[in-house]
Amino acid sequence: MVKFSLIGAGRIAHRHAEHIIKNGELVAVCDNNPAALESFANDFPNVKKFYVINDLLENDFESDVINICSPNGFHCEHAIKCLQAGKHVVVEKPMALKTIDCHKMISVAKKFHRHLFVVKQNRFNPPIIKLKEVLDRNLLGKIYSAQLNCFWNRDKKYFNNSDWKGTVDLDGGILYTQFSHFIDLFLWVLGKPKAVRAYANNFHHRETIEFDDTITAIASFESGVIGTMNFTINSFNKNMEGSITLFGEKGTIKVGGQYLNELEYQNIDFYKIDDIPMGNPANNYGDYQGSMSNHDKIIENVLDVIDRNGTIAVDGNEAIKTVDFIEKIYASIEREEFMLNSNHKMIFGKSGIDILKETPSVKIVRP
Repeated sequence: MVKFSLIGAGRIAHRHAEHIIKNGELVAVCDNNPAALESFANDFPNVKKFYVINDLLENDFESDVINICSPNGFHCEHAIKCLQAGKHVVVEKPMALKTIDCHKMISVAKKFHRHLFVVKQNRFNPPIIKLKEVLDRNLLGKIYSAQLNCFWNRDKKYFNNSDWKGTVDLDGGILYTQFSHFIDLFLWVLGKPKAVRAYANNFHHRETIEFDDTITAIASFESGVIGTMNFTINSFNKNMEGSITLFGEKGTIKVGGQYLNELEYQNIDFYKIDDIPMGNPANNYGDYQGSMSNHDKIIENVLDVIDRNGTIAVDGNEAIKTVDFIEKIYASIEREEFMLNSNHKMIFGKSGIDILKETPSVKIVRP
């Protein structure tokens, strides 16, 4: 039986633990927050407790796999320590907050001949699986454009109740914590992006978080697809939508719901998607819903790889694509932006919009 340990004892760690004990053995958990560790121990009383990761690694001689469920900003550090200790690693999303850290994790896993799994559980959503099948069979023909809409609510209480969410160093931003799964799926179905330009602002959380709460971006892909992306955590009172819509020469399809869990629209030439199996419910956190509960598929994949030499569903080389794209979106936001006034003219050239300035440009200073 494959044995697991956990770094982090928060809400997401509970979800990992629930599926681990159904298929393997959970032997240890580590968290520097005594309250979180005690709460975890109440639900899983037979698991060894550690407050310091080095103590866990020095005394954990049993586990084959360590699941990283710590805050985003610690993923790289914790994963590397576990890999160096000879453990296979499952790391929650996002893989890390910087591509350079992702490369370090991949390099260490290779050096120590350990597996590095990255949690992208929403690839297992039944409507997404059907969408990917449609694209793999080229049933939509050439894809012209695509839309990604993420309209969620995360109120001030959500951030105030956490000692790390809302911070640049440990959270990273809404694209990492709330919407990295959506971006992963967008890239998974559209391929490699070529260029991106984005705009952002913090409209409602200026006293709560250290980054923007609303982002709009447009990207071009190597396939020629134009993709537009809208992200906000300001949907009034509750989540509204999480969707991907594709427009192709032979059809249009939209997978939506709150978390890409419903086939909302299809109009495909001589084809209809049917018999979509029932998926797992979204994680219900009372005031809001989170991602789909497909962590059982993640643990099953880990066991398949370790016990039967299977293929990793999402490894570091695949997961780094999301982090790299998020970095590029944020980098685009941080570029100088210029305000157009009535004395400016625009022409559309081969390279995009060329702005002919007849008066000095005005630099916008973002908050």
